[in-house]
Amino acid sequence: MKVTKKNGNIVLFDDDKVIRSMLRANADTDEETLSESAAAYIAGEVFARLAKERDLISTADVRLCVKQFLEERGLTETARLYMEYHK
Repeated sequence: MKVTKKNGNIVLFDDDKVIRSMLRANADTDEETLSESAAAYIAGEVFARLAKERDLISTADVRLCVKQFLEERGLTETARLYMEYHK
């Protein structure tokens, strides 16, 4: 699956970047914990969900999908910080 970045460049979906971003946001929370394996699982689910929709997505699509998965798991502060870091 390909991702259109803000600057217009098209790159392959990189689940490592998504995982690192989630873990970085989670590290800045006081009470929520997200393991690396859980972050990897979420990144895989994001990829699977978005790949079903189309072959080319935007970074905004990825961010919103990650946010939704984090919130579904009760990681609302992590989701908020994740979105904040990508503004």
